[in-house]
Amino acid sequence: MKTQKLTLTVVIVAILVVMAYVPNIPLGIVPLTIQNIGIMLAGALLGWRSGFLAVIVWLLLAAIGLPVLTGGHGGFPVFVSATSGYIWAYPVAALLIGLTITYLDRFNRTNFVTILLTILVFGVVLIDVSGAVGLHVVTHMPLPKALIFQLAFIPGDVIKAVIATIITIAMRRHFSVLRHA
Repeated sequence: MKTQKLTLTVVIVAILVVMAYVPNIPLGIVPLTIQNIGIMLAGALLGWRSGFLAVIVWLLLAAIGLPVLTGGHGGFPVFVSATSGYIWAYPVAALLIGLTITYLDRFNRTNFVTILLTILVFGVVLIDVSGAVGLHVVTHMPLPKALIFQLAFIPGDVIKAVIATIITIAMRRHFSVLRHA
C-alpha cells in the first residue's frame, strides 16, 4: 500500500472515530447519526480494499472496547444490540461502494450521478435493510414493521449520501490516488 493511500486510510478511521462524538438525534430505538457518512466515504474515496480495511480496523477498535461508535460506545455487546444490523453492514457497504466505483472508473463512468446512485444503493438501502434485519432479530420486532421503521431514516440518509458524493467528487479532483482505475 502506498504511503499516501495508507495515510488516507488512517484519516478515514480517524474521521469515523470523530463522527462518533457528533451528537445524534434520538428516534426511538435507533438514533439518527452521521457516522454512516464515514462508511460511504471509506468505500468511495479509498476503493474496496482500503475502504473495507478502514471500516474493519474501526470495528476492531470498537470490539476491544474503545469508545469509537456513536455516542462513545464500544465493546462486544454493541455487535449484538438493536443497532447491530447496521454495524455488520458497514464493512460490506464500504466494500461494495468501493468495488462499484472502481468498476465505473475503468470505463470512465464516474460522475456525480453514478457515485450518488452507488452510495444510495449500498450506503443507504443496504445499511438500512440490514439495520431492519438486526432490529427484527434482536428485538423480535416483526420484519415488515422494522422495514417501515427505516423509512424515517431515508430523508436524512439521502442528504448524507449527497454530502458524501460532493466530498468524494471534490477529493478525487485533488488527489489522484483516489481514482481507482
